[in-house]
Amino acid sequence: MAMINLRPWREELRAEKQKQFITMLVATVIIAGGLGFLWLNYVESEITYQNSRNAYIEAATRQLDKKIVEISDLRKKKSRLIARMKVIQDLQGKRPVIVRVFDEMVRTLPDGLYYTSLSARNGNLSISGIAESNNRISGLMRTFEASDWFGEPNLSSVAAASSDSPEMNAFSLTVPQTTPADKNVKSK
Repeated sequence: MAMINLRPWREELRAEKQKQFITMLVATVIIAGGLGFLWLNYVESEITYQNSRNAYIEAATRQLDKKIVEISDLRKKKSRLIARMKVIQDLQGKRPVIVRVFDEMVRTLPDGLYYTSLSARNGNLSISGIAESNNRISGLMRTFEASDWFGEPNLSSVAAASSDSPEMNAFSLTVPQTTPADKNVKSK
């Protein structure tokens, strides 16, 4: 007689395949979860690394900004110092000129004429004085014109000095201060 296998082998085979499928599915989920976890860790480490690089760049930028401000301040100080040095050099250079101008004022002063006040502003000398006559004032103006250190004088006023001495005249005039080099340039 023929042997009939009554065991439910198809159900066992199906159950075995289903068990293998579930095992494979669980293994796939575990592997996918592990890979996802590794990927997230990698991305987080890259983000952390990039943030540290950004922080370094920001710190370096702040330091450079401080240095830029410091350089700007130093340039301002330098320009102020250069301006001061220029003023001092100009004063040092004009020191002999001032002495020469006063010497020339004494040389151009005719007899019978006296200065009562003298002021210098913006390259112009304002002179007030008393003269014995108008001719003395005219002589003073001619000597100023002939001088290398003065320009063309401008007479502002002439009046009697006081009622006590009617022959004395008070005058005021303005004379531009020049240097011999300026006159040579103007005459050419």
